[in-house]
Amino acid sequence: MGLLRCLLICVTLWSNGVFGKSSRRPNIVLILTDDLDIAIGGLTPLPKTKKLIGDAGISFTNAFVASPLCCPSRASILTGKYPHNHHVINNTLEGNCSSTAWQKSQEAHTFPALLRADDGYQTFFAGKYLNQYGHAEAGGVEHVPPGWNHWLGLEKNSKYYNYTLSVNGKAEAHGADYSKDYLTDVLANRSLDFLQYKSSLQPFFMLVSIPAPHSPWTSAPQYEHRFNSTKAPRGPNFNIHGKDKHWLIRQAKTPMTNSSVQFLDDVFRKRWRTLLSVDDLVEKLVKRLEVRAELENTYVFFTSDNGYHTGQFSLPLDKRQLYEFDIKVPLMVRGPNIKPNQTSRMPVANVDLGPTILDIAGHDIDKTQMDGTSFLPLMEGKVNSSSWRTDVLVEYEGEGSNVTDPACPLLGPGVSECFPDCVCEDSYNNTYACVRTVAPSVNMQYCEFDDNEVFVEVYNMTADPYQLTNIAKTIDQEVLEKMNHRLMMLQSCSGPSCRTPGVYDARYKFDPRQMFPSRSRRLKKTK
Repeated sequence: MGLLRCLLICVTLWSNGVFGKSSRRPNIVLILTDDLDIAIGGLTPLPKTKKLIGDAGISFTNAFVASPLCCPSRASILTGKYPHNHHVINNTLEGNCSSTAWQKSQEAHTFPALLRADDGYQTFFAGKYLNQYGHAEAGGVEHVPPGWNHWLGLEKNSKYYNYTLSVNGKAEAHGADYSKDYLTDVLANRSLDFLQYKSSLQPFFMLVSIPAPHSPWTSAPQYEHRFNSTKAPRGPNFNIHGKDKHWLIRQAKTPMTNSSVQFLDDVFRKRWRTLLSVDDLVEKLVKRLEVRAELENTYVFFTSDNGYHTGQFSLPLDKRQLYEFDIKVPLMVRGPNIKPNQTSRMPVANVDLGPTILDIAGHDIDKTQMDGTSFLPLMEGKVNSSSWRTDVLVEYEGEGSNVTDPACPLLGPGVSECFPDCVCEDSYNNTYACVRTVAPSVNMQYCEFDDNEVFVEVYNMTADPYQLTNIAKTIDQEVLEKMNHRLMMLQSCSGPSCRTPGVYDARYKFDPRQMFPSRSRRLKKTK
């Protein structure tokens, strides 16, 4: 009996993490915000988040999204694929956002599904999933995507009050009582509950998907008067004409009216106020992990689905554009074997999140069909920067009508609310693809529009970080051709072929014959 008692005690101590931690697979937490920029100061209201995650680990200064819009970007995070492979092109059911076609073709192959089925992780989801989740034509809130042991999904788009949650497939209605309904706090409390009731015998994965700072920008009552004197940043590209840019940007009214500037300043303040509750959520989660002696064995990721703009190039409010303020997002990670106070300028994309998390779990990512690559070796300092890939793909497909009139009412269904001095940013022919390159010798962006002219925008991001000057007319033709071929390759890639070295990688020898010649097209003269 003495030996049996000793064995039982040892097993209990191991399962509770008292010893044997080195043999336990790590836990993983992904905190995903909605429309959080980094280019216009989005991290300013998040000092606790920066301290508890960024300062305690690594911050990526060149983290990009595969598409600067909620549903396509979130689909890229879940699948590890670029939009041309997961086929979610906008926020509508018709655009494959949480549609039955998405459910049949992609949901069973998301990284959380693999974590649960193949790697034995217990999984927890809370918050916004995809914009059309819960739609009656796609199974309603009764549909629980595969891969989740515990599911707390928000019906449709971001809200703070008066919403419905799917709790493991059962509808749970919420009203407007702050003490029990404010969504950011509800997500924090339910996440803490999960940490309390989860099994200690299995590693866990949590995805906490917060509505903030997405519209309608409703702050918690205690924060509604913060930042009263704050204004949207007046950088070099604020409220100016977008010279030599695509047709949509050229239509923006410059300068904006005073009422429009006041409106966007007010929205800017409201966005920051909603983030104060996000900062509280992060603190609660990290502190609870610490109290439970699980923090040292847990990776915590913090990022966003896309950036945002408030007045840049006289665009009052939105995302959807190819510029840095919309495609670059915060990305901070802390965890085992990640040294604190690190900063990396290596280019990473949100298609890399799934492969990285699977790599952490010990999954063989080479057996997946994901387009992204694991940046775990970057975080652990096990890869030389010269051997890292140099470029990522950004794709966006407009969803409005094919007209050039900026009047929003003419654009029909699927177009976002029209703000003062609005430009219809989701017009049909706001459709483009870009190669964003970050290498020791070059920092640039190359974009082509899907229009009759193949309009091209090129930016030297070192000399022109605010993207004021389109150098497509003056740059060397050989560089244009090289970037054109690289774009064609990335737009045609799938799985491993998306991870090939970039144009400016020293290992890569440029040969147009290797670049899908049947898909290459000769550049036309740009506007």
